[in-house]
Amino acid sequence: MRSNDLPISRVDWPTVLVYFALVIIGWFNIYAAVFDSQNAKSIFDLSINSGIQLVWIGASVAIILVIMAADHRLFENLALPVYLFFLVLLLLTPFLGKEVNGQVLSIGVGSFRIQPGEFAKFATALALAKVMERPNFDMTQTRNQLIALGVVMVPVILILLQPDTGTAMVYFALFIMFYREGFPQRYYILGLGFIALSLLALGIENNLYLAIGIGLIFLLLVSIGKRSWKRTLVFGAIALVMIGYSYSIDFVVSKLPPHQQNRIMVLFNPDLDPLGVGWNVTQSKIAIGSGGFLGKGYLQGTQTKFDFVPEQHTDFIFCTLGEEFGWLGSLVVIGLFMTLLYRLVVMAERQKTRFARVYGYSVLSIILFHFMINISMTIGLFPVVGIPLPFFSYGGSSLWSFTILLFIFIKMDASRSQQLGRLG
Repeated sequence: MRSNDLPISRVDWPTVLVYFALVIIGWFNIYAAVFDSQNAKSIFDLSINSGIQLVWIGASVAIILVIMAADHRLFENLALPVYLFFLVLLLLTPFLGKEVNGQVLSIGVGSFRIQPGEFAKFATALALAKVMERPNFDMTQTRNQLIALGVVMVPVILILLQPDTGTAMVYFALFIMFYREGFPQRYYILGLGFIALSLLALGIENNLYLAIGIGLIFLLLVSIGKRSWKRTLVFGAIALVMIGYSYSIDFVVSKLPPHQQNRIMVLFNPDLDPLGVGWNVTQSKIAIGSGGFLGKGYLQGTQTKFDFVPEQHTDFIFCTLGEEFGWLGSLVVIGLFMTLLYRLVVMAERQKTRFARVYGYSVLSIILFHFMINISMTIGLFPVVGIPLPFFSYGGSSLWSFTILLFIFIKMDASRSQQLGRLG
């Protein structure tokens, strides 16, 4: 058997089946989100979003066939050139792209446009895998940490220039992969601590109360254990930094664009402006809650039918599912995503090269982040940041980029018997 022949028996078919199940269910929900009972059109009609999505699904199948027919070594050999190519596209996007709602996210000709920020995700995952595959690459060494962070931060900075905060946030999900590869735990503890402090600073109306709380914790820590001037100074410095940081949060938020400030404020106070900035989330929660246990039935969602939820076919597609198929339907889709994530862990752990394992955990990290943040956003647990639900939301760039991201890894996994052992 030639090295580029597809070993059908080694393809992880459960993962492939879950992918197609999510794509098909998503397609039906896209049709439901744009369905007009007064002017009903076929789900295949190319003048509506479901018809266009079907074309993109067909193109995705073609992309899958190309990936599965390719030599698995091609992805490793082209990892850095592909990464550099999409960096150039990201750099050119603000100058050549089309501005929509103050953002320049896509480039292309006529009606055919792609979002380089979406495709740069798989390119960054490949580049990280290539950089980290070296046998002497140790994530506990500062030099290697900076190299890996640099690979991630370059596309993040370019995406922020568009500006697209939501897509930029996704790249930080790669810290999940970093953890598997030995990135020091102290950085995660520090990061989670600052996230918690940020949430407290935003949620507590008067930061003086938070400063008093930090001061009391400092006194408690100093009073227990061995007392020394050095220990007291260290804890005191940490307490002062925390207090200063908590007071700086309001200043940082005040420098954000108004729509981002509003989204953060609505998270902590859903009733702040229910007819304005809080409208999307409020209507999304009403739609999901009204679905009950079994839902209202396909194409019977009133919130959906009367267009109460903006962007329902893209970022808020999950509320269509919740309204029409209820708690049970939502559970089925969440179960499909959890199955996919479980299979990705299993597949990543059985790889014979570090390149494939790093890439596999990168795929897991990106899909997990999208899944968690999108659903949290639709039920009001996270600010609205414009992150699609993988394989489910309407959009060619989103579907194609996730398809490429996933099936490159499925191809790597199917070819693992031909890989050289370089796990490191």
